[in-house]
Amino acid sequence: MKFDIVLPPDYAESGERYPVLYLLHGYMQNYTVWGRNLGAAFYAHNFADLIVVMPDAGNSWYINYASNEGNQRNNWEDHVVRDVIGYVDTNFRTVARREGRAIAGLSMGGYGAIMLGLRHPDMFISMGSTSGALAHARDRATAIAEGRPAPVARSIEDSPEMARADAFISQIIDIPGFSGQDERNPKGTDFETVAQAQAYDPFHIIYDVPKRQLPHIYLDSGIDDGLINAALEFMQILLLNDLPFNYMQTQGRHNSEYWRRSIGHMMSVQYEVMQRALGNRP
Repeated sequence: MKFDIVLPPDYAESGERYPVLYLLHGYMQNYTVWGRNLGAAFYAHNFADLIVVMPDAGNSWYINYASNEGNQRNNWEDHVVRDVIGYVDTNFRTVARREGRAIAGLSMGGYGAIMLGLRHPDMFISMGSTSGALAHARDRATAIAEGRPAPVARSIEDSPEMARADAFISQIIDIPGFSGQDERNPKGTDFETVAQAQAYDPFHIIYDVPKRQLPHIYLDSGIDDGLINAALEFMQILLLNDLPFNYMQTQGRHNSEYWRRSIGHMMSVQYEVMQRALGNRP
């Protein structure tokens, strides 16, 4: 597995430790998308003391699968919160505690960031979603309760245009056995029961975290993005329960044009949350 990392400009000379923001990619994307298309490195360098890490998780939804096929072990939640974070904290000079760690993502990654933040509130001071598919696990729970099958993972077989794009992007990802889209679809079953889906459902698990232990919450979406409805619904839960959060909506669709604008705002907010938690603000 691979990840991209952006280090502060003076990292090699300073000897300091730095807070870390983990950015999760969307469905059918990969670890290179933040730096290649969305300007994460540009915004990261606006902060002189921030490490940004962009891991890869395929089309996994960042969950530990209920069952697996083909000798796979699709424990993608563990991959992020144990393997990637453990590796980064061991090999880079990070502030390796809750106050110095935030997580955010777009679309599938927005769901992943909020879900992981709620499942591991001791690890993150802030969790952020831009255009997040926040209702993913709730929709799966409903489908299981109604006896409907899991959706079939998207394939490139019937689209020559997508096949050409996949061949190009596969060379960029360059992870043996995990570069093409069909390889990046986990083999197995995500959730087998309603309870398993609810355990990964932000609308359900937010009630399991005591208010004083909740990470800071950031949400945004474009007003022409169908996923804004889930963000608005989640915001209503926060309002009704007197939970603090940041929310932004503006013109935009579910596309890279919107994310190139939203990422800078989201990173700025989460950076300030970490700085205040670390005692670096009045």
